[in-house]
Amino acid sequence: MVFLSRLRTRDRIPELMDDPAIDPAEHRRALAGLVRLNRFSNSAGVLWPAIANLSKRLPRPVRVLDVATGSGDVPRKLLARAARAGTPIEVSGCDVSPTAIEEAARHPSAARFFVHDALRDPLPTGFDVVTCSLFLHHLSEDEAVGLFANMKAAAGTMVLVNDLLRSRFNYCAVWAACRVLAGSRVVWFDGPASVRSAFTPAEALAIAERAGLHSATARRKFPSRFLLSWSRPDENSESETRNPK
Repeated sequence: MVFLSRLRTRDRIPELMDDPAIDPAEHRRALAGLVRLNRFSNSAGVLWPAIANLSKRLPRPVRVLDVATGSGDVPRKLLARAARAGTPIEVSGCDVSPTAIEEAARHPSAARFFVHDALRDPLPTGFDVVTCSLFLHHLSEDEAVGLFANMKAAAGTMVLVNDLLRSRFNYCAVWAACRVLAGSRVVWFDGPASVRSAFTPAEALAIAERAGLHSATARRKFPSRFLLSWSRPDENSESETRNPK
């Protein structure tokens, strides 16, 4: 396709699930599709090692806030991993969508969920780690700077951002995965559009720098993700590649 050659630059595409007027039933079908995609791409597994390492340094449970949590599948998976590892953590999730939070609350979980607009309002404090998955690509650069600054203010120790990586291969992989794993026409459109809207790791690091997340790192994660990590200076004990191509 001709537009594949344009993936060298970001092409922000409005997504159907971001429409406040989306039908709630269609929204729920899309959320269910995203749960399957997150399971396939191991979203919780991308975040877990950093959280597990932090737990070894704290004499209490690690407190985690997941921003733009959707239907809460990532917090639930983090809690399941922690239980298997015998690692005590406390997880909360917030989302601007009441439909998403209602869907999250339907699933039995020790996680706490609440409605919150992370772009307009300060995030609550008292958390060690603030995470978000598959949200960054929805935003303009200025909105992304504001989100990162908001996450930094709420995070006592660490910020973790797991998002799609823009590339031709990832566009094709996400297109196929959405068709196979999600029975939602919203996801069929939004998934490939998300890759076109996504940042590269280098672009995300530039945004982090603008937001005051100095010395942030970004690492590619299979199959089509990258993880941006930032720790407060006294907690930064890992050495990672800071300027991936």
